[in-house]
Amino acid sequence: MPLHASAEMMMGLMVDSGMVISPDSTPESARAAMAAVAASGIIPKHEIHAVEDRTVPGPGGDIPVRVYRPSSDAALPVVVYLHGGGWVIGSIESHDQLCRQLCDDAGAIVVSVDYRLAPETKFPGAVDDCVAAWRWVTEHAAELGGDPARVAVAGDSAGGNLAAVIAQVARDEKLAAPVLQLLVYPATDYEFESPSMIDNAKGYFLEAFGMRWFYDHYARTPADFDDPRFSPARTASLAGLAPAFVVTAEFDPLRDQGEAYAQRLREAGVPAEAVRGDGLFHGFFGLHEFVPEARDPWDAAVRSLRAAFGNG
Repeated sequence: MPLHASAEMMMGLMVDSGMVISPDSTPESARAAMAAVAASGIIPKHEIHAVEDRTVPGPGGDIPVRVYRPSSDAALPVVVYLHGGGWVIGSIESHDQLCRQLCDDAGAIVVSVDYRLAPETKFPGAVDDCVAAWRWVTEHAAELGGDPARVAVAGDSAGGNLAAVIAQVARDEKLAAPVLQLLVYPATDYEFESPSMIDNAKGYFLEAFGMRWFYDHYARTPADFDDPRFSPARTASLAGLAPAFVVTAEFDPLRDQGEAYAQRLREAGVPAEAVRGDGLFHGFFGLHEFVPEARDPWDAAVRSLRAAFGNG
């Protein structure tokens, strides 16, 4: 199907804001463009019960996190959220609205992690920060008013990559396992040969050139591309991982690798559901107030979280 009219209009606004990576882009200019959109006030803040900024200890110093609470109830489920932005841009500010909505709709505490960005901190710095944040949240969930037995990991794009890596590290290092890994149009493999990468290489907000730009800023050397912490699809086995819910977009270079990862999880005996946002582009998640067709994938993701928490 063609791109939905509402999605095309929203994508046009995002393109006009300067958020598409071009040969002239620098990390500083790309970050400034995303920050300007987040600070513009175009989207009114979704009001929730409480929001708190704090830090948790990390390998390179304290890691800023933002904690969202849907109510004053105790023993709430928890979502550790890892923002997108190609490991180079994005922040707890850029994903503030998404996390507010997720907190409210899922009925869960959301802990948004401001991990270190590339190129100032190359791979595996973002992974190390996210693992440290995962350890801290699962060990201190009760301190946040959360239930340590009901903690999920979630993320979009590069954050989806990091969420998938967290699930693998949790298995391999015998850490607390997520009750669910919610992977929203995740980057799971360093590849440029899939049909979606070729067909959607240009013109749909995230472009193949942009992915190369992000990868080149994040990686230390090309050898990193084979590391499962960089390309989680390249791990030897996906058996024994946390159940997964994968959201993809039809007009997204990353569509096929996200769906292939879900299929490989199923083949490894891991419960994994994949939902494609037909007629939608990379970046649609959380924009359902402006792109009505984005509502169904959002609602499906929320239902998956609530079911994993046992409060569906």
